[in-house]
Amino acid sequence: MAMIPRERTPYSAIVDRPPLKLPGGARVVVWTIVNLEVWDIARAMARQVLPPPTGVPLLPDVPNWSWHEYGMRVGFWRFEALFRRLKIRPTLALNARVCVDYPRVAQTCLDAGWEFMGHSYEQGPIHREEDQPAMIKRSLDTIEKFTGKRPVGWLGPGLTQTLDTPENLAAAGIKYIGDWVYDDEPTQIRTAHGPLVTLPYSVETNDIPVMMVQHHEAAYWTKKCLDTFERYYEEGRQRPKIMAIAIHPYISGQPFRIKYLEEVYKKINRKKGVLHWNGEQILDWYLKSESRTGTPDSH
Repeated sequence: MAMIPRERTPYSAIVDRPPLKLPGGARVVVWTIVNLEVWDIARAMARQVLPPPTGVPLLPDVPNWSWHEYGMRVGFWRFEALFRRLKIRPTLALNARVCVDYPRVAQTCLDAGWEFMGHSYEQGPIHREEDQPAMIKRSLDTIEKFTGKRPVGWLGPGLTQTLDTPENLAAAGIKYIGDWVYDDEPTQIRTAHGPLVTLPYSVETNDIPVMMVQHHEAAYWTKKCLDTFERYYEEGRQRPKIMAIAIHPYISGQPFRIKYLEEVYKKINRKKGVLHWNGEQILDWYLKSESRTGTPDSH
């Protein structure tokens, strides 16, 4: 039976919970999520950088399709070079069709040890999926066939989900999701198939809302990320925090933006007590912390 969010998890004030502890006295976990998408030329594009001259979307939408394609041909490789240099292995939120349409990119991520996280089969809101469980299964099967490992994490395209989605994900074996951006710490939500862990993904330190929706320049996004990190680092003395950085190669991988992404990591990495973990590492740490503290699942 579908549940509204409040039925899945009661309200919980962060100050009422026992603080979680990171290894070595670390203060902040930086969770980097690289989003890779497939935009089908036969459909309306997921978003537009160039509005149609008539104000009405026309198909095929070649200008906006090719804007996204730049990210896969060029922008991604700027990301790859940056994270290889920094020895960071991000979480890869990918439409499973990336493994089919862009195997060169997917193989590079696999070889580099990036975590593969489910992100639908191709880009489009989950609300429009006629058979949601089948889409989830197809996505996870495709990724498992390519990587040899079934994903444990999931991020809805555009963070979309219906009231049934948590049940469908848990039934498919998913252990954590990033769609609930309501906390600085992992939490657990109820489903008919057992709990799902929510990891602190963000729409605030995400290049799409900041640059493509709110139309801020990349320098502002850098400032916003660093302001967020500084506050988390300060608060991390008493209560460690998780900071998500979500990026897309057709946005932050552009030649006029990449230096602003590099600046974020340059300044973050000057601080001691910072861990760069992927989603599965955060999940494992959280579940072990929960088992030690005995904190209720609903917190």
